[in-house]
Amino acid sequence: MKKLNKAQKYLESLSDKSVEELRTDLVTSKRELFNLRFANATNQLDNTARIREVRKNIARIQTVMTQRAKGLA
Repeated sequence: MKKLNKAQKYLESLSDKSVEELRTDLVTSKRELFNLRFANATNQLDNTARIREVRKNIARIQTVMTQRAKGLA
């Protein structure tokens, strides 16, 4: 059995969601990114790697949405 890493598991979970759920996730992730950037600017953020992780998750969501729009997935 193939072992999946964290990003692959996240992509798998995205492929099971509807377009409306993806839009909701996208808005939530963008809001989280804003809050993380704000916390980082005010020196309240402990885990700065979370910013990068959220940015990549936003890109993954947008990629899945684009693939569905083009009929590739």
